[in-house]
This record gives sequence, C-alpha cells and structure tokens, in this order.
Amino acid sequence: MFKMTKLKDRRLENTSVASEIDRLEERRARCQHNLDKAEFRSRKELSEEERQQLEKEMATIIERVKKLDKELQMLRGENRRNTMLSVAMLAACALFYYVFIYTDDSS
Repeated sequence: MFKMTKLKDRRLENTSVASEIDRLEERRARCQHNLDKAEFRSRKELSEEERQQLEKEMATIIERVKKLDKELQMLRGENRRNTMLSVAMLAACALFYYVFIYTDDSS
C-alpha cells in the first residue's frame, strides 16, 4: 500500500510514466552493478565476519532489485494502458473527422 502511494506521489510531481520507468531502470542498473561488485568481493578470501556482512549486503541488494522489478512491471503495464488509450482516442478522432468533416466536404 505504501509503495502505491509513493508512486502516485511521484507522478503528482508532473513526472511522466516513461521518465519514472527510466529513473527506476537507472536505479536497478546501479543496484545490479553493486551486486556484481559484491559478488566479485565474495570470491576473495574473507574472514567469517566479513563474509557474513557481505552476504547481508548482497541479500539487501537482491531484495531492492526485486522491489524495483515489481515497480517497473507495474509502471510498464500502466504505460501500455496509456498507450492503448492514446491509440483509441486517435482512432475516435479519426473516425469523427471521417464521419462528420470528410463526408460533409465530399457532398
């Protein structure tokens, strides 16, 4: 529930769905980069304490990536709905033009 409110608050700030998708994709890429770095560090010889701390960090990053993926999926669905609505409105305008304007000019 909190995430939905958070997303709606961001969009109320006049950000488009596409720019929100771009922003989340950038955040996800940074998280993925941090995860790759953490995995690289895990291959080195580490003390047990360092290894546990690194595993916690990796779990946190993985959880963050999952949350970003879920938000991206939701935003992409909304973007598809907006696109379909735009296409439907364009088709309705074209039909209106053809029925009321184009046929009146032909007569």
